[in-house]
Amino acid sequence: MAKGKNHQPGGAAAVVEALVRPTVEGFGLRLWDVRFEKEGPDWFLRVLIDRDEPLDTDTCEMVSRAIDPLLDEADPIEQSYYLEVGSPGLGRRLTRPEHFAQMTGQKCAAHLIRPDAQGRRDLEGILQGMDDGGNVTLAGEDGPVTFPVKSAGYVKLCDDENLF
Repeated sequence: MAKGKNHQPGGAAAVVEALVRPTVEGFGLRLWDVRFEKEGPDWFLRVLIDRDEPLDTDTCEMVSRAIDPLLDEADPIEQSYYLEVGSPGLGRRLTRPEHFAQMTGQKCAAHLIRPDAQGRRDLEGILQGMDDGGNVTLAGEDGPVTFPVKSAGYVKLCDDENLF
């Protein structure tokens, strides 16, 4: 468990992302996301990494050992937290424009915060991409559906069994 003292503006996740990105990319990996989340009484700093071939625990441990000293030195987080380095997994959430670009053509599910004009909140289909205005298009069983990414609680990859 690390304890930070020097709180940085811009949010803990954004500061950590800037600190660890060069190290992660130096290993030939992609930095998928950084999340600073509270679960019960504890805080978790989750650094999610990705690559074209499957990740193994040795790779995650290697990255964890490399970024831990950087975080200790920079001390960007005010409270105690647990550092976790792992894969975003098969059901990974798409949160950034580059995620939507990289996962175009994949099966996705979205949950809208409020129902759309047809009364739907849960959408599934093949990701067609996200336009410059932040609108996501899924090609579903009944044709394409487009919605603002801001109106979704989540958009994530899904497996064949969960589609249609």
